[in-house]
Amino acid sequence: MTAEELLRAGPVMPVLVIRDAGQAVDLATALVAGGIRTLEVTLRTPAALHAIRQIRDRVPVALVGAGTVLSPSDWQRAQDAGALFGISPGLTPALLAATRPSSLPFVPGVATASEAMAALDAGFTAMKLFPAEAVGGQALLKSLHGPLPQLLFCPTGGIHPGNAAAYLALPNVGCVGGSWLAPEAALAAHDWAAITALAREAAALRR
Repeated sequence: MTAEELLRAGPVMPVLVIRDAGQAVDLATALVAGGIRTLEVTLRTPAALHAIRQIRDRVPVALVGAGTVLSPSDWQRAQDAGALFGISPGLTPALLAATRPSSLPFVPGVATASEAMAALDAGFTAMKLFPAEAVGGQALLKSLHGPLPQLLFCPTGGIHPGNAAAYLALPNVGCVGGSWLAPEAALAAHDWAAITALAREAAALRR
């Protein structure tokens, strides 16, 4: 699977902050049941790596990867946990060196034209625009498409059901990233049916 194929695997890639690895399988199962199978588990909690391993082992239809990959050690630990891809909010020289030898898709984050060009020079054509709404959102993506039509983006940051469709209508957007598919209240209540319903709505979005 290439990074471009990853971004086109579904219209929405949920950004999952999992604090209890015991919920990981139920959460992934609920999302997959709604038609969302590409799952980004952020490395923001101590439970994240265990959650990735649980999903990888017990929900084989899910494409589970690691988000918030900030360092070479993050990337190594994510791969060891079974992550099928990695996503970062940025791209450092150290992270670039660490990701190059891997055959797994890696999606670096960019926020400007210069950062996108630097990532392209490094061999990346699939990128995360972050934080999307704060740095110009749809207007920025439209502007980037002219000089850099070969790039494909997953805008993340400020994306919600009210603006996701407008982003997905852009020719250089493969998918959008968002946290609304796994709200804290639903997780706390173990309301997997609610999460499946949100996933079903997201899966129905058209690109």
